[in-house]
Amino acid sequence: MTDRAPQPVDRQLPTEEARDLLALVREIADREIRPAAAEQEEAGEFPRELFGLLSESGLLGLPYSSEYGGGDQPYEVYLQVLEELAAARLTVGLGVSVHSLACHGLAGFGAEEQRKEYLPAMLGGGLLGAYCLSEPASGSDAASLTTKAVRDGDDWILTGTKAWITHGGVADFYTVLARTGGEGPRGISAFLVPGDAPGLSAAPPEKKMGMKGSPTAQVHLDGVRVSDGRRLGEEGQGFTLALGALDSGRLGIAACAIGIAQAALDEALTYAAGRSQFGRPIADFQGLRFMLADMAVKIEAGRALYLSAARLRDAGLPFSRQAAMAKLFCTDAAMSVTTDAVQVLGGYGYTADFPAERLMREAKVLQIVEGTNQIQRVVIARHLAGPESR
Repeated sequence: MTDRAPQPVDRQLPTEEARDLLALVREIADREIRPAAAEQEEAGEFPRELFGLLSESGLLGLPYSSEYGGGDQPYEVYLQVLEELAAARLTVGLGVSVHSLACHGLAGFGAEEQRKEYLPAMLGGGLLGAYCLSEPASGSDAASLTTKAVRDGDDWILTGTKAWITHGGVADFYTVLARTGGEGPRGISAFLVPGDAPGLSAAPPEKKMGMKGSPTAQVHLDGVRVSDGRRLGEEGQGFTLALGALDSGRLGIAACAIGIAQAALDEALTYAAGRSQFGRPIADFQGLRFMLADMAVKIEAGRALYLSAARLRDAGLPFSRQAAMAKLFCTDAAMSVTTDAVQVLGGYGYTADFPAERLMREAKVLQIVEGTNQIQRVVIARHLAGPESR
């Protein structure tokens, strides 16, 4: 059974251009993404051609400057695009978010010559990116990563293994964080590595409980040689680059989470209106109506939270704490709302004939990626109470 068309969301968009953009995204979602989402996810199909279409439509570079092929859109608009895409299929929405994350280092820290050389193809040339920070023994403690980059004349030789890489094995380029100096965050630098670089390979994709169509794999770097012209920022600046990217990326995850939650609420509303018991639609029963109301409140609160953080970012103001709050709240809300949607559908919610069970499985990963929700609480507490005394 295919996913149902979503209920319209009343959005406050800043410009007529933004309204037209959202209309285009909804058209693409309804025509190209939603109809085959369930079938392709079950089969584990990665929609590579679809990302080509999104690139042609200008949707892979929305928050970046048009000088380099981007869309000049504020984060407030870009995140609502992600929400729409994720509501249709999380593999697509999260894929766009990861691609944007992979472009962040070059756009924010690259030299002008690097931006002119590489960004246009990354933002609108059909390329797809991946972001390589985590390692098998370095997840939440990212500053302890061990992948090394050793200087060899005008080149760098990268050796190590990255883990949990979205688009691992299918990406055209990888933003890789590697150790160029001593221990700790100050010894880390960032590099832009071509997907076809000799010595770069990917392990078979992980077998996941959800998002089966999105390849997540280890990426091996076995003496990968890149020129110094592909180093992003200064030596030792990589961890600063990574943290800045993650702040923005967490907002992308928050928006995707609300997209998943909205899709689940839409499914629950449609089912509750059409399913009759005891001579009337189950949507008439107060217990279920209260459940639907609570689901809607969590979605609206999450949407307001991620948009508030996005507006701070667009204004050039600090937003790290708000990004962590948005990621934490929105992903927890998505888990709660999708679980309730399965409950509303009863036995049908537990079957693959309806998308509720898939949405519930997909929501879980959003509480883990780009910093677990426990790490988000650490980040928030540090902003509130300062670093731990030790």
